Amino acid sequence: MTSSPAARNVLRAITRESVRAHVAEVAIELYAHRGFDNVTVEDVAAAAGISTRSFHRYFPAKEDTVIGDPRPWGEFVRDEFAARSAEEPLWRSLHASFDALLRAGGKQGERQKRGLRVLTSTASLRSRHIEKHLLWEGLLTPLVEARLPGLDAALRARVIVQASIVCFDVALAAWAVAGEKRSPRELLAATFDQFDTPATSGTAPVHEER
Repeated sequence: MTSSPAARNVLRAITRESVRAHVAEVAIELYAHRGFDNVTVEDVAAAAGISTRSFHRYFPAKEDTVIGDPRPWGEFVRDEFAARSAEEPLWRSLHASFDALLRAGGKQGERQKRGLRVLTSTASLRSRHIEKHLLWEGLLTPLVEARLPGLDAALRARVIVQASIVCFDVALAAWAVAGEKRSPRELLAATFDQFDTPATSGTAPVHEER
């Protein structure tokens, strides 16, 4: 029996994601043992059993094997935030949205920890990580601004969103440290608790008379 075009497309998509995951896992193992800057695309392709040309069909650059495409995850957080009640405290909504991302992210084991350690190991990866911050800020800030009363809503929204992204990143970085026993979600709660103040609740700021 011949499968339908739709079924073949689904199968191709599954196969593609499976290959991407395999190549990324092989790459991170190499980076962790030899250093990101000491591993070439050719090294990764050979270790993964594919050609260099095939590598570039799955990953535009070597950095993408570590970072991947941050847009879908940023859109996930944005959509989770948008679905929450506007009556909920703003900071709590952001915490819940990032917590949902951790729950949806799948396995959180030693390989993921190695990937996070690699992420902070070299300048080119840290630069790409900043790009993720800017992308996620652009997705979340308009929604946060819409829930902020008072003066300087756009400015305050950017500050709050950036703070929430930093909380997420710090939680993951802390989790990646050898010997850390707490889960990413527990560490996320600990980071968000540091900023659970009126300034992030969605209430209007108080300006002193000068």
